[in-house]
Amino acid sequence: MHLTPAEQERLTIFTVAELARRRKARGRLLSAPEVIALITDTVLEAAWDGCTIDEAIQAGRAAVPTEAAHPGARALVRHIEVEALFPTGTALVTIDDPLGEPEPDDPGAIRVAADDIHLNAGRRSIVLEVENTSHATVRVSSHYPFWQVNPVLRFDRAAADGFRLDAPAGSSIEFPPRRTRRIRLVALGGNASAPRLTLEEST
Repeated sequence: MHLTPAEQERLTIFTVAELARRRKARGRLLSAPEVIALITDTVLEAAWDGCTIDEAIQAGRAAVPTEAAHPGARALVRHIEVEALFPTGTALVTIDDPLGEPEPDDPGAIRVAADDIHLNAGRRSIVLEVENTSHATVRVSSHYPFWQVNPVLRFDRAAADGFRLDAPAGSSIEFPPRRTRRIRLVALGGNASAPRLTLEEST
């Protein structure tokens, strides 16, 4: 039997979900992967049975009661996306906080400082003008070494050596086609912030 990657993935989800069902039936608490698999399997089956997207979401939310999961799972399972096949076609089903919002004292919960946090405070920074010479938008993620970005971006690469975007971790900045925008870069931490190129070497 030859299975496509999507079919193999579906069988993996079913296997973990079936394990979760058996443990849940014995009164055992479910781990985060088991919670995700059981909710995902429930959504996929609801879609296969002809439910609407809203009905599939409701079924997924009801699949695992909060008390059936380990205490730390609520803080770990915050967002689930399932690409499910409905009678009308494939659609992305999104479920936020299926176990409910985590409490501040939950294991694994994220605690945020009361005061404002200033990103890259005191770190060396520079401002550069960057031109996108291509016909397509170019996106650069926050911590990518900026002097190594796509060659279609034209700017002073020697000056950017050892720097990254002054942007929150995990975010990115777009450079529209045939446009120039002014950006701020900050020095990388540790030894990575030491320049590796001089202006003479880059010319």
